This record gives sequence, C-alpha cells and structure tokens, in this order.
Amino acid sequence: MSAILIIDDNPAIGTALELLLGLDGHGVSTAASPRAGLDALARESIDLVIQDMNFSADTTSGEEGVALFRQIREKYPDLPVILLTAWSHLEQAVELVKAGAADYLSKPWDDQRLLTTVRNLLELAESSRQARKLSVRESEGRRSLAREFDLRGMVYAAPATERVLRLACQIASADVPILITGPNGAGKERIAEIIHANSRVKDGPFIAVNCGALPSDLLEAELFGAEAGAYTGAGKAREGRFEAADGGTLFLDEIGNLPPAGQMKLLRVIESGRFERLGSNRTREVKVRVLSATNADLPAMIRKGEFREDLYYRLNVIEVKLPALAERREDIVPLAEHFLGDGLRLADSARRALEAHAWPGNVRELKNAITRASLLCQGGVVTVEDLGLPAASHPNQHSSDNTLREPSRDEIEEALSRAGGVVAEAAQSLGLSRQALYRRMEKYGVDVRRE
Repeated sequence: MSAILIIDDNPAIGTALELLLGLDGHGVSTAASPRAGLDALARESIDLVIQDMNFSADTTSGEEGVALFRQIREKYPDLPVILLTAWSHLEQAVELVKAGAADYLSKPWDDQRLLTTVRNLLELAESSRQARKLSVRESEGRRSLAREFDLRGMVYAAPATERVLRLACQIASADVPILITGPNGAGKERIAEIIHANSRVKDGPFIAVNCGALPSDLLEAELFGAEAGAYTGAGKAREGRFEAADGGTLFLDEIGNLPPAGQMKLLRVIESGRFERLGSNRTREVKVRVLSATNADLPAMIRKGEFREDLYYRLNVIEVKLPALAERREDIVPLAEHFLGDGLRLADSARRALEAHAWPGNVRELKNAITRASLLCQGGVVTVEDLGLPAASHPNQHSSDNTLREPSRDEIEEALSRAGGVVAEAAQSLGLSRQALYRRMEKYGVDVRRE
C-alpha cells in the first residue's frame, strides 16, 4: 500500500482527499501546516505528497507554498509532489513543475483526474525506485568484476557489455581457442586483451595480427616466418608471429581474410603446435593460445568454399559475441567522457546527440568524433556542432525516426487528450520529461488548464 501525505491547512480539503484516496486503496496521512508536513516526512516513509500552495499565514502570494515545495525538493529530491492551486496561482504552479514538481491540480479538482494522476505518479516512482535498485546492483556487479579480474581499463555501463566481459573472464583460464565475433570497431581486440590478461599465459607475450591488413602473399610469412630468399624481397630470415607469441597469446583479427594455404597451416599448428617457415623444411614447435576475431559470416563463407569448416570448428570452441555500440547505448556517454581530454566536458545537447546517433562505426567512430570535438571545442565544453555528427542525429531535429524530433502542437494536444489531461502520462507517451512538456506547451500556447 502506498503512503500519501496531504499538506493543507483547510480541514475540509484534507478530509475529502483522505476519503477519496483511501477508497482507492492508498494509505493517507494529513498535515495542517508546512512545519507539520516536514515533520511528518521526517518521521514516516512517504511515497507521494499533495500540498496546497496557500496557507493561512499567507493567503495571497503563495510564497509559503513555494517555500514548502523547495524544502521538500531539497531534502527529498525523488519524492513526487502534486501542487493544489487556485487559478490565480496557475503560472506559479507551472514554474514549480519546471523546477521539479510532479504535477499540479487546480481547485476544485476533478476526482477521476486526481486519482489517475496519483496512480500514474506512484507507478512512475516505483519504476524509478526499481531502476535505481537495478542500477545499484549493476554498479556493484561491475565493481565486483573489476576487483576479481583485470579488465584492462574497459569502460562500460551496459548490461550487455557486462555479460560479454563476464563470459570472457570466465573462459580466460581455459586453454582452448576462442572466436570473438562482432562488427568492425566494436572493440574485439580489447576483449582479446582481457582474455589474455586473465589467462594462465598472462605473463607471456600478447601478439596481435590483422589478417585483413596484409596482402595474402605476405600473410603466411607474417604468421609463420620465412627463410632468406623464400619470396621476392626476403633478404634475410625472419621470425613469424607464432614464434613471437610462444608461451603467450596470438590474436588473429579478421580471420576470414586468411588465404586457403594459410588456413591449412593454421589448422595444423592449432592441432599440433608444429609448423615450418616459408622456404624451410625444418619443423618448429610452439605453445600458443590462439584467439581469433571476425566481423564476417564464417558459416556463409564455409558454404561458398571460402573457409575451411574444420578450421572454423577448431577456432570456435567458444564464441564471444560483442554487440554493436548501438545495441549497448548505455556505454556511449561513459566512453565519450573517457575519450575526452582533461578539463573538457560534454554539453547536455551533445550528450543527447551522442545517444541518438546510430554509430555505424562503433567505438572507433565514437573515439574519432570525440577526438575531433576535443580539438574544436571552446571554453572546455563540447557542443553538438563540435561533434560534427549528421543533422539527423541531433535531438529535436526532424528525422524519419519520430523519437528524435520535436513534437508538434497537434501531437502534444493529442497526447494530452489521450491522457485525459494528465501531463505526466502525456509526457511519458511523447518521450519527454514533465518539465520538458510544460516548456513546449508554453512555447506553442497549449492550454495548461486541462480537465
């Protein structure tokens, strides 16, 4: 049962509200003055406050009601407060809603609207409480993970990213090949570094090779080494990456680019630990943990005959799937703040633009955008313009995505109508805060005196 506190010096109003809300299943207590209301809040666990704007000490200006609201707001910032006001103080109530009041009702109130408003606000408050509890648990989970494992400075906030990290850390000690999949720029190499850092060979070398960055005729020499004269330009013998990674981890990025001959050699070295340099008959032996990564559809490549099926199953003993940045949006702002230079901060509009952008280039694109903005910003504050994102990514600009544009007057009036005039409910349907909706209602001249 929810607990509601009514602060009003008129006994008749207190009694009427207590009866109305009590019949709706709420626990109700009353206070006849601001001081008594604050005392009740200090004593009791209250879920919602309904307060008058005018008290006997000041029946004309509403200043005592304003002062009471500000005290409640300061001491209990998450507590929803509904204001009861006369028409003469309507503008004052609207200003307090902008300052954080949950809503206001004018006297005489409509019983059904009041009950609807109370129910919606209590549901919203409960949702917020549950979200905060979840956030606390998630934060503790992140701290616990960081205490137990070496995350190589990984910055994240999304539950999806935490699940990936937990899996990576859990399987790090198993001496089996791991395939890391995900789009370009998502951070697959960082996941490989975390696996190595928590593995049994963490004190050994970590060698990374981008199989997509080298011509196919040089890739085999890069991996397995070559003797002098093995190919044009090979003036002297060279050690390959497998030899360099002996006793540690070899990370093969973009493994789908490995040519057929290289695939066959890789399969052999994974199975036996043995290989020969190009141009040599001498068999060498290494002990290397192989991690690989790709953004390609390897099963589709197998069907086309472009990738060996037996190699795929050797590499993919365990698969770690890293989602695109757009699928873990909670990571965007923490990462952006991490990439910012010292003494710089993001403007609120820049935060919204970052969260709205699709980030097809993932973390790599985000880092580049922040690097650019850090160089262009003035006064230590990064703005939307500094980020240089496409206009469609900016909040409150027209876009094919309705969630990214400014609602029109007609849409606001329609939302209010559907919500029966309950501003909190209308704001939620439009994806706005109550304060933001009130500002837009004022901007468009929408009547705030809804019935």
